Amino acid sequence: MPRSEPCARIDPTDLRLMDYLHGGFPLSDRPFADVGIALRMEEDEVLARLERLLAQGVLTRFGPLFQIERAGGRFVLAALEVPEEHFDEVAVLVNAMPEVAHNYKREHAFNMWFVIATDSVLAANAAITRIEMQTGLQVHAFPKEREFFVELHLPIDVAGDDDGASDVAE
Repeated sequence: MPRSEPCARIDPTDLRLMDYLHGGFPLSDRPFADVGIALRMEEDEVLARLERLLAQGVLTRFGPLFQIERAGGRFVLAALEVPEEHFDEVAVLVNAMPEVAHNYKREHAFNMWFVIATDSVLAANAAITRIEMQTGLQVHAFPKEREFFVELHLPIDVAGDDDGASDVAE
């Protein structure tokens, strides 16, 4: 399938780091030092590489996944019916909200789907209200009712291209 997005060049060490961390994270006093030992890097290099990958948008998030409801928080799957001519403009507004975890475009009447993650039910409701006010569109909210565990691990080709780097769509 041809790519329509620009590609970032990622060196093999970054690829090894992402692949290693995708399957787990050490639970220790110095987890980044432990990662460094496993990958033959210094702790500072591990941290610097992760910060750079996040800043470049190669990684969109790095951190644990919690069952936020156990701490009083709320996850809400939400959808908007966005007129196609305003889709990009609405996406910018929705994606700028700190409560929005990620956003997907779909071929459906509800063509924008996103996840709201907050520390309380009130904060989730407030985020929904702000989205409706900023976009002028009704948010269709589907709060999480049941937890499912689906582990998706997409192996990264750490061998890379002939020139020692791999293309990754941003």
